[in-house]
Amino acid sequence: MAAVFLHGGPGAGSAPVHRRFFDPRHYRIVLFDQRGAGRSTPPAGIEANTTWHLVDDMEALRRHLGIERWLVFGGSWGATLALAYGIRHPERCAGFVLRGVFLGRDEEVDWFLHGMGRVFPEAGRAFTEFLPAAERGDLLAAYHARLTDPDPARHRPAARAWAAYETACSTLLPMPADGAALALNDAAALSLARLSAHYFRHRLFLADSPLLDNLAAIRRLPCVIVQGRYDMVCPIATAEALHRAWPGSELAEVPDAGHSAFEPGVRAALVAATERMKRLL
Repeated sequence: MAAVFLHGGPGAGSAPVHRRFFDPRHYRIVLFDQRGAGRSTPPAGIEANTTWHLVDDMEALRRHLGIERWLVFGGSWGATLALAYGIRHPERCAGFVLRGVFLGRDEEVDWFLHGMGRVFPEAGRAFTEFLPAAERGDLLAAYHARLTDPDPARHRPAARAWAAYETACSTLLPMPADGAALALNDAAALSLARLSAHYFRHRLFLADSPLLDNLAAIRRLPCVIVQGRYDMVCPIATAEALHRAWPGSELAEVPDAGHSAFEPGVRAALVAATERMKRLL
Protein backbone atom coordinates (compact mmCIF):
# COMPACT_ATOMS: atom_id res chain seq x y z
CA MET A 1 0.00 0.00 0.00
CA ALA A 2 1.33 3.44 -0.94
CA ALA A 3 0.97 6.41 1.39
CA VAL A 4 1.57 10.06 0.47
CA PHE A 5 2.65 12.47 3.21
CA LEU A 6 1.44 16.06 2.82
CA HIS A 7 3.32 18.60 4.91
CA GLY A 8 1.79 21.65 6.53
CA GLY A 9 2.36 25.34 6.21
CA PRO A 10 1.76 26.01 3.39
CA GLY A 11 5.50 25.95 2.82
CA ALA A 12 6.78 23.84 5.73
CA GLY A 13 8.38 21.13 3.60
CA SER A 14 8.86 17.45 4.38
CA ALA A 15 11.75 15.71 6.10
CA PRO A 16 13.03 12.13 6.49
CA VAL A 17 11.60 12.03 10.03
CA HIS A 18 8.10 12.09 8.55
CA ARG A 19 8.59 8.52 7.33
CA ARG A 20 8.42 7.39 10.96
CA PHE A 21 4.64 7.63 11.02
CA PHE A 22 4.48 4.61 8.68
CA ASP A 23 5.57 0.97 8.86
CA PRO A 24 8.09 0.72 5.99
CA ARG A 25 7.46 -3.02 5.70
CA HIS A 26 3.87 -2.30 4.71
CA TYR A 27 3.77 1.17 3.15
CA ARG A 28 5.46 2.61 0.12
CA ILE A 29 6.09 6.05 1.63
CA VAL A 30 5.97 9.10 -0.64
CA LEU A 31 7.11 12.44 0.81
CA PHE A 32 5.87 15.26 -1.40
CA ASP A 33 7.57 18.68 -1.19
CA GLN A 34 4.93 21.08 -2.46
CA ARG A 35 5.74 23.96 -4.81
CA GLY A 36 8.15 26.41 -3.20
CA ALA A 37 8.78 24.17 -0.18
CA GLY A 38 11.49 21.78 0.90
CA ARG A 39 13.55 20.59 -2.06
CA SER A 40 11.18 21.98 -4.67
CA THR A 41 12.47 24.81 -6.86
CA PRO A 42 12.37 27.73 -6.96
CA PRO A 43 12.51 27.96 -3.15
CA ALA A 44 9.68 30.01 -1.65
CA GLY A 45 8.27 30.51 -5.15
CA ILE A 46 4.65 31.70 -5.32
CA GLU A 47 4.16 31.98 -9.09
CA ALA A 48 1.66 29.38 -10.37
CA ASN A 49 1.29 28.16 -6.81
CA THR A 50 -2.30 27.48 -5.76
CA THR A 51 -4.18 24.67 -4.06
CA TRP A 52 -5.26 23.32 -7.42
CA HIS A 53 -1.74 23.41 -8.86
CA LEU A 54 -0.71 21.23 -5.90
CA VAL A 55 -3.62 18.86 -6.45
CA ASP A 56 -2.53 18.48 -10.09
CA ASP A 57 1.07 17.93 -8.94
CA MET A 58 -0.05 15.13 -6.63
CA GLU A 59 -1.88 13.44 -9.45
CA ALA A 60 1.13 13.77 -11.77
CA LEU A 61 3.34 12.30 -9.03
CA ARG A 62 0.98 9.37 -8.51
CA ARG A 63 0.97 8.56 -12.21
CA HIS A 64 4.75 8.95 -12.44
CA LEU A 65 5.24 6.45 -9.60
CA GLY A 66 2.73 3.98 -11.04
CA ILE A 67 0.50 4.03 -7.96
CA GLU A 68 -3.14 3.07 -8.43
CA ARG A 69 -4.49 4.27 -5.05
CA TRP A 70 -2.82 5.61 -1.94
CA LEU A 71 -3.46 6.47 1.68
CA VAL A 72 -3.49 10.26 1.94
CA PHE A 73 -1.87 11.55 5.15
CA GLY A 74 -1.84 15.28 5.91
CA GLY A 75 -1.49 17.56 8.89
CA SER A 76 -2.63 21.16 9.34
CA TRP A 77 -2.48 22.72 5.84
CA GLY A 78 -1.60 19.19 4.68
CA ALA A 79 -5.06 18.09 5.86
CA THR A 80 -6.59 20.87 3.74
CA LEU A 81 -4.68 19.71 0.69
CA ALA A 82 -5.56 16.07 1.41
CA LEU A 83 -9.26 16.91 1.37
CA ALA A 84 -8.98 19.05 -1.76
CA TYR A 85 -7.16 16.22 -3.54
CA GLY A 86 -9.67 13.64 -2.34
CA ILE A 87 -12.63 15.70 -3.49
CA ARG A 88 -11.04 16.11 -6.94
CA HIS A 89 -9.74 12.50 -7.23
CA PRO A 90 -11.74 10.26 -4.89
CA GLU A 91 -11.07 7.14 -6.97
CA ARG A 92 -7.34 7.49 -6.27
CA CYS A 93 -7.71 7.57 -2.47
CA ALA A 94 -7.77 4.47 -0.29
CA GLY A 95 -8.35 6.42 2.92
CA PHE A 96 -7.20 9.41 4.97
CA VAL A 97 -5.24 10.16 8.11
CA LEU A 98 -5.66 13.84 9.00
CA ARG A 99 -4.02 15.72 11.87
CA GLY A 100 -4.59 19.20 13.33
CA VAL A 101 -7.37 19.90 10.86
CA PHE A 102 -7.43 23.17 8.93
CA LEU A 103 -10.22 23.81 6.43
CA GLY A 104 -9.03 27.14 5.04
CA ARG A 105 -12.06 29.15 6.15
CA ASP A 106 -11.83 32.89 6.79
CA GLU A 107 -12.45 32.49 10.52
CA GLU A 108 -9.54 30.04 10.79
CA VAL A 109 -7.14 32.46 9.12
CA ASP A 110 -8.39 35.25 11.37
CA TRP A 111 -7.78 33.04 14.41
CA PHE A 112 -4.21 32.39 13.27
CA LEU A 113 -3.50 36.10 12.86
CA HIS A 114 -5.34 37.43 15.90
CA GLY A 115 -6.67 34.66 18.12
CA MET A 116 -3.60 32.63 19.01
CA GLY A 117 -2.07 35.66 20.66
CA ARG A 118 -4.81 35.61 23.29
CA VAL A 119 -3.46 32.28 24.53
CA PHE A 120 0.22 32.98 23.80
CA PRO A 121 0.33 36.74 24.44
CA GLU A 122 4.11 37.05 24.35
CA ALA A 123 4.28 35.40 20.94
CA GLY A 124 1.30 37.38 19.67
CA ARG A 125 2.78 40.66 20.85
CA ALA A 126 6.11 39.91 19.18
CA PHE A 127 4.32 39.00 15.94
CA THR A 128 2.32 42.24 15.92
CA GLU A 129 5.01 44.57 17.21
CA PHE A 130 7.51 43.40 14.61
CA LEU A 131 5.57 45.70 12.29
CA PRO A 132 5.66 49.49 12.62
CA ALA A 133 2.56 50.86 14.31
CA ALA A 134 1.28 52.29 11.03
CA GLU A 135 1.17 48.80 9.45
CA ARG A 136 -0.64 46.94 12.23
CA GLY A 137 -4.17 47.67 11.01
CA ASP A 138 -3.96 44.79 8.50
CA LEU A 139 -1.40 42.24 9.67
CA LEU A 140 -1.80 39.94 6.69
CA ALA A 141 -1.40 42.69 4.09
CA ALA A 142 1.63 44.11 5.90
CA TYR A 143 3.37 40.78 6.26
CA HIS A 144 2.51 39.78 2.70
CA ALA A 145 4.06 42.98 1.36
CA ARG A 146 7.28 42.41 3.31
CA LEU A 147 7.51 38.68 2.60
CA THR A 148 7.12 39.18 -1.15
CA ASP A 149 9.60 42.05 -1.28
CA PRO A 150 12.68 40.87 -3.26
CA ASP A 151 15.05 42.59 -0.83
CA PRO A 152 16.35 40.07 1.76
CA ALA A 153 16.71 42.91 4.25
CA ARG A 154 12.92 43.23 4.10
CA HIS A 155 11.72 39.65 3.73
CA ARG A 156 14.12 37.73 5.98
CA PRO A 157 13.25 39.48 9.28
CA ALA A 158 9.54 39.24 8.46
CA ALA A 159 9.91 35.52 7.73
CA ARG A 160 11.68 34.93 11.01
CA ALA A 161 8.96 36.82 12.91
CA TRP A 162 6.16 34.85 11.22
CA ALA A 163 7.87 31.48 11.73
CA ALA A 164 8.69 32.26 15.37
CA TYR A 165 5.04 33.12 16.06
CA GLU A 166 3.68 29.92 14.51
CA THR A 167 6.31 27.71 16.13
CA ALA A 168 5.84 29.27 19.58
CA CYS A 169 2.11 28.47 19.48
CA SER A 170 2.43 24.91 18.17
CA THR A 171 3.07 23.00 21.39
CA LEU A 172 1.07 22.50 24.55
CA LEU A 173 3.71 24.15 26.71
CA PRO A 174 4.89 27.55 25.44
CA MET A 175 8.22 27.59 23.68
CA PRO A 176 10.52 30.49 24.57
CA ALA A 177 10.54 33.14 21.84
CA ASP A 178 14.26 32.70 21.22
CA GLY A 179 13.82 28.94 20.87
CA ALA A 180 11.00 29.42 18.40
CA ALA A 181 13.08 31.81 16.35
CA LEU A 182 15.85 29.25 16.08
CA ALA A 183 13.56 26.37 15.09
CA LEU A 184 13.86 27.09 11.35
CA ASN A 185 16.76 28.36 9.28
CA ASP A 186 16.29 31.44 7.10
CA ALA A 187 15.41 29.49 3.94
CA ALA A 188 12.84 27.30 5.68
CA ALA A 189 11.35 30.28 7.52
CA LEU A 190 10.95 32.17 4.25
CA SER A 191 9.22 29.25 2.52
CA LEU A 192 6.83 28.80 5.43
CA ALA A 193 6.04 32.48 5.91
CA ARG A 194 5.88 33.62 2.28
CA LEU A 195 3.76 30.71 1.11
CA SER A 196 1.45 30.89 4.12
CA ALA A 197 0.88 34.62 3.59
CA HIS A 198 0.36 34.04 -0.14
CA TYR A 199 -2.25 31.35 0.46
CA PHE A 200 -3.96 33.25 3.27
CA ARG A 201 -4.09 36.39 1.12
CA HIS A 202 -5.94 34.38 -1.55
CA ARG A 203 -8.29 32.63 0.92
CA LEU A 204 -6.44 29.34 0.35
CA PHE A 205 -7.87 29.35 -3.21
CA LEU A 206 -10.96 27.64 -1.75
CA ALA A 207 -13.49 30.45 -1.55
CA ASP A 208 -15.49 29.00 -4.46
CA SER A 209 -15.19 25.40 -3.23
CA PRO A 210 -15.65 25.09 0.55
CA LEU A 211 -14.35 21.70 1.64
CA LEU A 212 -17.15 20.83 4.06
CA ASP A 213 -19.71 21.35 1.29
CA ASN A 214 -18.01 18.90 -1.05
CA LEU A 215 -17.30 15.78 0.99
CA ALA A 216 -19.87 13.52 -0.71
CA ALA A 217 -17.31 11.87 -2.97
CA ILE A 218 -15.08 10.73 -0.11
CA ARG A 219 -17.50 10.07 2.78
CA ARG A 220 -17.49 6.36 1.94
CA LEU A 221 -13.74 6.15 2.56
CA PRO A 222 -12.13 5.45 5.95
CA CYS A 223 -10.74 8.48 7.76
CA VAL A 224 -8.94 8.86 11.08
CA ILE A 225 -8.67 12.40 12.46
CA VAL A 226 -5.97 12.97 15.09
CA GLN A 227 -6.37 16.19 17.05
CA GLY A 228 -4.64 17.71 20.05
CA ARG A 229 -7.25 18.92 22.53
CA TYR A 230 -5.28 22.11 23.14
CA ASP A 231 -4.23 22.80 19.57
CA MET A 232 -4.07 26.60 19.36
CA VAL A 233 -3.02 26.81 15.70
CA CYS A 234 -5.97 24.76 14.45
CA PRO A 235 -8.46 24.52 17.33
CA ILE A 236 -10.35 21.30 17.89
CA ALA A 237 -13.68 22.83 16.83
CA THR A 238 -12.54 22.51 13.21
CA ALA A 239 -11.71 18.81 13.56
CA GLU A 240 -15.07 18.24 15.23
CA ALA A 241 -16.86 20.03 12.37
CA LEU A 242 -15.14 17.72 9.87
CA HIS A 243 -15.91 14.65 11.97
CA ARG A 244 -19.60 15.57 12.21
CA ALA A 245 -19.76 16.18 8.44
CA TRP A 246 -18.11 12.81 7.72
CA PRO A 247 -20.17 9.95 9.18
CA GLY A 248 -17.94 6.97 9.82
CA SER A 249 -14.79 9.01 10.39
CA GLU A 250 -12.93 8.44 13.65
CA LEU A 251 -11.83 11.35 15.84
CA ALA A 252 -8.81 10.49 18.01
CA GLU A 253 -8.50 13.30 20.53
CA VAL A 254 -5.14 13.59 22.29
CA PRO A 255 -5.92 15.12 25.69
CA ASP A 256 -2.46 16.49 26.50
CA ALA A 257 -1.24 17.95 23.22
CA GLY A 258 -1.22 21.04 21.05
CA HIS A 259 -0.65 21.29 17.30
CA SER A 260 2.74 19.73 16.66
CA ALA A 261 2.83 16.29 15.09
CA PHE A 262 5.82 15.47 17.29
CA GLU A 263 4.23 15.93 20.66
CA PRO A 264 4.34 12.42 22.22
CA GLY A 265 0.60 11.80 22.30
CA VAL A 266 0.01 13.05 18.76
CA ARG A 267 2.93 11.07 17.39
CA ALA A 268 1.64 7.87 19.03
CA ALA A 269 -1.90 8.48 17.76
CA LEU A 270 -0.67 9.01 14.20
CA VAL A 271 1.31 5.77 14.26
CA ALA A 272 -1.76 4.00 15.67
CA ALA A 273 -3.83 5.49 12.84
CA THR A 274 -1.55 4.21 10.08
CA GLU A 275 -1.45 0.82 11.83
CA ARG A 276 -5.25 0.77 11.89
CA MET A 277 -5.33 1.66 8.21
CA LYS A 278 -3.20 -1.42 7.50
CA ARG A 279 -6.10 -3.54 8.77
CA LEU A 280 -8.88 -1.45 7.24
CA LEU A 281 -7.33 -1.34 3.78
